[in-house]
Amino acid sequence: MKTVCTLLITVLFFTVALAQETVGGKVIRNTKDQTYNRGEEKASETVDKALDKVEEGIGSIFKKKDKKQKNKKNNGKDIIGSSEPTNGSSSSTSNSGSKNIKVYSKFDFVPGEKIIGFDDFSTTNLGDFPLDWNTNSSAEVVQLQGSDQKWLFMTKDGYFQPEFVSDMPDNFTLEFDVFTRYRSNNILEYQLYLASSSNPKKDLSEEYLYDYIQLKWAGCEGSSKFYVVENNEVVNQNENLNIKDFGCGNEGTEPAFVRISIWRQNSRLRIYANENKVIDIPQAFNSKQKYNVFKLGTKYMNFSETENKDEFMVSNLRYAVGAPDTRSKLINDGKLVTRGILFDVNSDVIQASSYGVLKEIASALSENPTVNISIIGHTDSDGDAASNLTLSEKRAIAVKNILASEFKIDSNRMQTAGKGETEPTDSNNTSLGKANNRRVEFIKL
Repeated sequence: MKTVCTLLITVLFFTVALAQETVGGKVIRNTKDQTYNRGEEKASETVDKALDKVEEGIGSIFKKKDKKQKNKKNNGKDIIGSSEPTNGSSSSTSNSGSKNIKVYSKFDFVPGEKIIGFDDFSTTNLGDFPLDWNTNSSAEVVQLQGSDQKWLFMTKDGYFQPEFVSDMPDNFTLEFDVFTRYRSNNILEYQLYLASSSNPKKDLSEEYLYDYIQLKWAGCEGSSKFYVVENNEVVNQNENLNIKDFGCGNEGTEPAFVRISIWRQNSRLRIYANENKVIDIPQAFNSKQKYNVFKLGTKYMNFSETENKDEFMVSNLRYAVGAPDTRSKLINDGKLVTRGILFDVNSDVIQASSYGVLKEIASALSENPTVNISIIGHTDSDGDAASNLTLSEKRAIAVKNILASEFKIDSNRMQTAGKGETEPTDSNNTSLGKANNRRVEFIKL
């Protein structure tokens, strides 16, 4: 028995050693416990099966890992999942409420009504670079364990530009998720730009242009800076910003998830990190320039050798024409359509970042106490029609409930209905079209 145990242990360690080398030419720290999945799922499954066979052979000597628990750790570190901040459809999970929505009580951001650019990387294969983006560096689409959300993982220094964000109107909103973890050195830096360029492809690699707005922050730290440049001259700056949301916990091993929201209204610029407004500049945009470039940048990634490589990812980029005048649309026109009330995927739980939109609607209703409304939910066509109909009805009820409970609007003034996927305003064949179809309508009665 002792000889058999020794042999089995030797086989186990040999198999684990193989699993920690390479799969498909890419280095994997531990195939059984990957933080994110690239494109090697099938190879990983093969190694998993081999390891499971060895574990089964050992029997009672080693207790076999529970499958559900196995995916929660990576080299001893917790794996953090992330819900998608989009109005996902398909089957319904009833909650009819909000998730910590009061946290966003000072959040006055209102997303644009018409989405003109959207990318959640759902149509990009794991391990690939999205077709609608440009770069002078390298990146790939990955997934975090325990989540279907896809992320663009920027693995090297350089710039990354979604080409569908161009010719920015005088009123627009731009939102995206950022994931950061680890900090290999004290000069690691991440950046975002809004810029004017005569040749965006040619200028992709340029850190500084003649007219631009730049926000930069130290990797996994709150230390941040911004610059407003016109005609190659700095006209506004703050090099002592402290944006705590960018900080990673536990010395950089716990990731930071930040929803960045950018709002332009003519010359005014507001930038939010989660619920916190971090920049509000009345004269940020130069009215004489056409801003046509948005790009993200990384500097000094993995500048020094450490066990954990720097992680910088983005997801769920939403680019929309500026928000409508809520009061005019609802009270005077009799109809308001919003795509800014967001729900958890396959759920009627309203995301906390919807607070600004709900507050605007509640203000219009409070100022016009004789106005009654019908709240109508719509979904995209993902999933079956019956489930989508039920989901849209529950989402409409959730909106009514939050207006009544949080904003004290008389529930008798509000009716609800759901249309499911039956009344699309855009194609359901693209991510952009689906994002436009997921909406809530308010009809004056």
